[in-house]
Amino acid sequence: MTDNRRPLKSRGTGWATGLARLCARMGLSPDTISALSVVCAGAGFWVFWMSATAEGAERAGWLLAAGVAIQLRLLANLLDGMVAVEHGRGGPLGPVWNELPDRIADALLLVGAGMALRIYDPAFGPMLGWIAALLAVLTAYIRELGRGLGRNADFAGPGAKPHRMAALTLGCIVAAGLALANVDHSFAALWLALAVIVLLTAATAVRRTVRLARWLKATAGSA
Repeated sequence: MTDNRRPLKSRGTGWATGLARLCARMGLSPDTISALSVVCAGAGFWVFWMSATAEGAERAGWLLAAGVAIQLRLLANLLDGMVAVEHGRGGPLGPVWNELPDRIADALLLVGAGMALRIYDPAFGPMLGWIAALLAVLTAYIRELGRGLGRNADFAGPGAKPHRMAALTLGCIVAAGLALANVDHSFAALWLALAVIVLLTAATAVRRTVRLARWLKATAGSA
């Protein structure tokens, strides 16, 4: 059976293997871990929302908490697949739990980041978050469309999920540092991170579509 999971170097590390083993011993199912990723993303949305009206050290704290929530979401995304595959705990609803919570978590975090900018830039800040979320869903749709047509899952970037979440985490950290330094436009870092995510994710949607079209033509030509 082809392993259509996202290729991740962290999957082979000792700490990830140990955590996956611990989850399996605790009886945590992959579906439960997937659900926890949405809980982390929901917490991320809330702290993003709270950061909009905070200032100085308080704003920095909310933004750093958002960065932690993003990373915990990614950790859950890593562990659910490892528990399912490496430890043989996958269930019949695994494909649903593997994909649907991811789309919800993406939307919560990206829209949440936009909502953090609702006072800093009420005209475009929230819009950036919504556009980023819609594009994130689009890239996943193109990947799954390819799988439905018989192609291996295409996780190509430059704006795949790990790249989006890395950019968003970096934006949180930089914005938090600027807030601690009492810089007036500390949210500019988060605005820029979202703008970069929008551009990279749009490029990813185009690239995956082109790769899928080429594969379809090659498949038709060899039939």
